[in-house]
Amino acid sequence: MNTGLGLGAVLVVVVAAILIGAFGLRLSRTTSDFYVASRTVSPLWNASAIGGEYLSAASFLGIAGLILAYGADMLWLPVGWTGGYLVLLVLVSAPLRRSGAYTLPDFAEARLESMAVRRVASVLVVAIGWLYLMPQFQSAGLVFRTITGAPAWVGGVLVALVVAANVLSGGMRSITFVQAFQYWLKLTALALPVVFLLFAWHTGGGPGLASDAPPVFTEPVTVSVGADVTVRVDRPVTVTATGRVDGRAVRDARLALPPGEHTIAHDTTVAFPAGAAVPHVENLPVLTDHEWMLPLHGREHPLYATYSLILATFLGTMGLPHVLVRFYTNPDGRAARRTTLVVLTLLGAFYLLPAVYGALGRLYTPELLMTGRTDAVVLTLPGRLIGGTAGDVLGALVTAGAFAAFLSTSSGLAVSVAGVIGQDILRGGVPSFRVATLLAVTVPLVLATGARSLAVADVVGLAFAVAASSFCPLLVLGIWWRRLTTTGAMAGLLVGGGLAGAAVIAVIAGGPYGGWAGALLAQPAAWTVPISFAVMILVSLLTPGRVPRGVARTMVRLHAPEALNVDRGDWRPRSS
Repeated sequence: MNTGLGLGAVLVVVVAAILIGAFGLRLSRTTSDFYVASRTVSPLWNASAIGGEYLSAASFLGIAGLILAYGADMLWLPVGWTGGYLVLLVLVSAPLRRSGAYTLPDFAEARLESMAVRRVASVLVVAIGWLYLMPQFQSAGLVFRTITGAPAWVGGVLVALVVAANVLSGGMRSITFVQAFQYWLKLTALALPVVFLLFAWHTGGGPGLASDAPPVFTEPVTVSVGADVTVRVDRPVTVTATGRVDGRAVRDARLALPPGEHTIAHDTTVAFPAGAAVPHVENLPVLTDHEWMLPLHGREHPLYATYSLILATFLGTMGLPHVLVRFYTNPDGRAARRTTLVVLTLLGAFYLLPAVYGALGRLYTPELLMTGRTDAVVLTLPGRLIGGTAGDVLGALVTAGAFAAFLSTSSGLAVSVAGVIGQDILRGGVPSFRVATLLAVTVPLVLATGARSLAVADVVGLAFAVAASSFCPLLVLGIWWRRLTTTGAMAGLLVGGGLAGAAVIAVIAGGPYGGWAGALLAQPAAWTVPISFAVMILVSLLTPGRVPRGVARTMVRLHAPEALNVDRGDWRPRSS
């Protein structure tokens, strides 16, 4: 990729985000402006902004990378992430807007009349937000390193600074304008290169996916390894290497690599001849083309993993704080439903594209399976398949879209986390919101710098699992079951959120694991979501005396149609 064009694309996105955010500053004056844009955002603007913040690094880079590595199984990710909004539309969107709350903890206290439940909800909002922010910063580092060679932390710091500036300037009203612009930029940045990529593949008589063998290098390729990796070689191959291979320093030396595992140190280059089988990094499966195109082949216990992934993505969307806060910005419940319908259309259009990048990546950038940097497939393809000035320009456009993804999602997360910290830990109001913004951005940036790098979509999937195991039961039962008690809600949040959170910590700190333990920890939703629902229901039935006294009034507020003109003034915490 042309470094100058790549940096120019990043600069354009950053400047545009700051200028649009500054426009929002002129309109942001009150606390309501900062938290929910004074509830005046139209469905189209709101849907575009939701698409902007929802289509994160996991959508822009991660899905294509996982499809490249695991094949058809990963098509469930875009299906689930889109289908989650259908569940949200049916069960949550309108009642949630009618609640009049600013944040999820606000809703929890309004429905259950308990500061204890509110505090637990606040902790979970912050935890989910930080878990979601970490891969955004790590992916920003990956993109910046790809275009400049700079250390991985530089891109994360850049994104954190821009996000903090935007959120500090105008809160929700400011980032609404920024995120709406960034959705359309991301869609263009993926869609336009796809046209040229498919044209180049078709006119060039490119290879197809029809063999019964794992991928091979179709031409001589030199692979640069950016981090220490252990790779599996299936067939003997002679390579030319400079760096350290299997603990031995070499310089422009010919090496015979027998079948088995080999360690390659960072900053090593390895040149492979045409026709050589592609070594795979140790944690990725070696699949033939036919296996890659069929479901239930890429992972251990694939049937369980697939159903657990579906459950997490379908139910986790309604528990994501940065998604739910958007529905508080609509004027009323009817606008919230219309917003959700438009979001489904916008997401459906976007998610048609990552699968194309994943398939072309298997044909033209198989070396990413060796380095483990499969998330870079979207960035690498234009230069590899098209080349020349056109490839550089398209590569710069994709880079711009990637940075827009980091900025928009990180901004939405920062607002939702800062809103909770500002209200529940600090004193509330605009000054507290600004202090909370710095905390909301700085902590995950530090964690992202120190934590080991995982596939971005995998980490985001874990955040969905935590959300599905905690806030999904709280919202569904809180909106539709009047017998939910304070004790039952508290128990379900602690058990469901705690179990899913423990699985996340285990995977990030010590994974990946093999066998059933690895499958259960990597995809915990299939067991944590039912447990959370069961605990909330059973404990509520055992504690009927803890049903909130004002539940009848609250249920009328949530479900009465707008035409009845029920008083729905902004809800405020009853206690501090």
